[in-house]
Amino acid sequence: MSLNILVVGNGGREHAIVWRLLQSPTVKHIFVAPGNGGTTTQSSKVTNVPIGSSEKDFVQLQKFALENDINLVIPGPEQPLVDGITSIFTKVGIPVFGPSAKAAVMEGSKAFSKDFMKKHNIPTARYQNFTNVEDAKKHIEQVDYKIVLKADGIAAGKGVLIPETKEEALKGLNEIMVDKNFGDAGDEIVIEEYLEGDELSILTITDGYSFYNLPAAQDHKRVGDGDKGLNTGGMGAYAPAPIATKEILAKIDKEIIKPTIDGMRQDGFPMTGVLFTGIMLTPTKKPKVLEYNVRFGDPETQTVLPLLSDDTDLAQVMLAAAEHRLDSVKISTKPLFSTTVVMAAGGYPEAYNKGDEIVTKEPLPKDTFIFHAGTSEKDGKVVTSGGRVIASTAIAETLRESVDKAYVGVDHVTFNNKYNRKDIAHRAFRDADKFVKDQTQGVTYADAGVSVDNGNLLVETIKAKVKSTSRAGADSDIGGFGGLFDLKAAGYDTAETLLVAATDGVGTKLRIAQIMDIHNTVGIDLVAMNVNDLVVQGAEPLIFLDYFATGKLDINIAAQFVEGVADGCIQAGCALVGGETSEMPGMYDEGHYDTNGTAVGAVNKNKILPKVLEMKAGNVLIGLKSDGIHSNGFSLVRKIIEISDYEYTSTAPWNTSKTIGEEVLVPTKIYVKQLLPSIEQDLLLGLAHITGGGLVENIPRALPKNLQAQVDISRWEVPEIFKWFGKQGKVPTDDILKTFNLGIGMVLIVAKENVDKVLQSLSEAGEKDALVIGELVEKKNSSDEGCIVNNAEGLY
Repeated sequence: MSLNILVVGNGGREHAIVWRLLQSPTVKHIFVAPGNGGTTTQSSKVTNVPIGSSEKDFVQLQKFALENDINLVIPGPEQPLVDGITSIFTKVGIPVFGPSAKAAVMEGSKAFSKDFMKKHNIPTARYQNFTNVEDAKKHIEQVDYKIVLKADGIAAGKGVLIPETKEEALKGLNEIMVDKNFGDAGDEIVIEEYLEGDELSILTITDGYSFYNLPAAQDHKRVGDGDKGLNTGGMGAYAPAPIATKEILAKIDKEIIKPTIDGMRQDGFPMTGVLFTGIMLTPTKKPKVLEYNVRFGDPETQTVLPLLSDDTDLAQVMLAAAEHRLDSVKISTKPLFSTTVVMAAGGYPEAYNKGDEIVTKEPLPKDTFIFHAGTSEKDGKVVTSGGRVIASTAIAETLRESVDKAYVGVDHVTFNNKYNRKDIAHRAFRDADKFVKDQTQGVTYADAGVSVDNGNLLVETIKAKVKSTSRAGADSDIGGFGGLFDLKAAGYDTAETLLVAATDGVGTKLRIAQIMDIHNTVGIDLVAMNVNDLVVQGAEPLIFLDYFATGKLDINIAAQFVEGVADGCIQAGCALVGGETSEMPGMYDEGHYDTNGTAVGAVNKNKILPKVLEMKAGNVLIGLKSDGIHSNGFSLVRKIIEISDYEYTSTAPWNTSKTIGEEVLVPTKIYVKQLLPSIEQDLLLGLAHITGGGLVENIPRALPKNLQAQVDISRWEVPEIFKWFGKQGKVPTDDILKTFNLGIGMVLIVAKENVDKVLQSLSEAGEKDALVIGELVEKKNSSDEGCIVNNAEGLY
């Protein structure tokens, strides 16, 4: 039988249902009322219908169903089910995968469902229901345990308060029952015992008699990492949750699911559709019911439906359940893990923007899926229209891999002010034994905290970006055991060429990148620190290799970092030919990583710098401006922020359009391409890369012992960022001169007669702000300092 199906709703849950139904060979066409920007663009077999899902739309929906020969209706949200949408269709002979209004009261009234649990001996928290606010106050004052306040009716997931004190509890009672913050949902209140432990979500497909539990999921309600911040509709989920062992699932079936389904039927309102049971697994491993829902959850649906086996026909399963013959169809799931990460509009769950264009980069990695929620189509583009905008789901053989692949999917989606949690499934990784799905199996490398699969996935993720750095002499095809370079192909006479190598890291700037969750700029820093050290020797950077070490590989972070490395290589003209990603559990805390890089370059023997024998008093110092702090002095930066009233997320006092963190993470400027023409023309005597030690210690490294650099700091305007840190930390002038570059990132030593030629060459190469900052003078005695900075007094 070919099916015309009507799906009612417009969220991520409905998109996931439509996505799975399309895999059924028995589906002819799917109509979605009203649908979203994902359902409308998904397939020619899917049509969005501009009819809402509220009670006022029921008659119109019924008419549409009759006119379009609908064989099955699938309501998604809870409100239309509570309002009786099922009977609208069943009374005209159209099967509905969803409960009657009477059965939907299990979600529509928390007081009703608590009394139901008590009647059928289903384990739940201690509770009492109240319709009188004074009686509820007396109860709050008498109880000797922590409580939860629940508005009885549907409150869009917001009618639950968890007070910490009796004063907060009484205030919350007034909000619900007196101030009516949740409307009529607060006419009655449930005051129940607060349960501690781990939550599980069990989605059960049932026809009122038979039932099938989908893999146990665990979702993340709080908006912030670490389960902090306001409650939301759900920021992500994963399944199967490792805490749901076979023994625990058997106990849930026996003590909760079967008694619930049997009890609903015995009480005269059999459950048809999906029973969503929220369960708390207490510290003693005792499962207790938190609440019932009578429909698919969101984002649990996006998480569990991809786990259905290929031979499970969801359309036929739903039709069989609606016709009370679920035992006539086959349902099974894959032995895999699934993770969903929700991307929200910035500001959610409070005020947020709408109408921003959404771009999804194709193709997605294998077994990675994008499900739309708060999206719509406008002028041929998909735009944001809700708080929880879109989600990335991925399935894999291990939970760790499914998490990492889901975050790769997140990186494929772009829209203004996108926000998502970075720690979905963190609770599953608290203990090492949570990595082992079957405790009878031996310990694997993954159990020890190292995932070879994730390393391979990272390689696949970054290959295209790395390939973009290829150049003559090198093929940037990573994944092998090393990188090759052909000097002749690059135009070098091998007999007259020397190889030059440099290795360096980024230092404690990495910690700020980790705090700010900005990882691509430090990749550029890593390249810059190395290639700038090569060019000061007159060498052209040819190839680059990176090293990335972490306690637990986060593919999203690592990919961002490597993207920055590739961008740096493109700026420097060198090829990224390989590297090493090292996962070392126990060596680094969660979220921390370290990195190092090695650059190899080539220089003709007669162009090696510095040319100290040709230097003399009167040679001119030309300064090339920096882009900021670059990559040195960050121990001082971090100390100043630590003792100040500022955070890295604070607005930068010297640039109110950026945060302090964003400002200090501006990457190190790469000076290679603008300097190579002057090197080739033999116009330079030496170069000094201004890194740790500042001007006063780096310029002397390029000078003969008889010469001294005289720098006039009044020749340029020291950027405000340096002045602010100096003033904020009350840093002595001598100290700041030896720590920061103060606005000059590279110094050229040039014969006076060549100054104009060098400035012209730099300008032609795009370096417009080069300026003369001083000169070389003879030392009066051998103990004189190698560099003197004049006019530094009053720097702040």
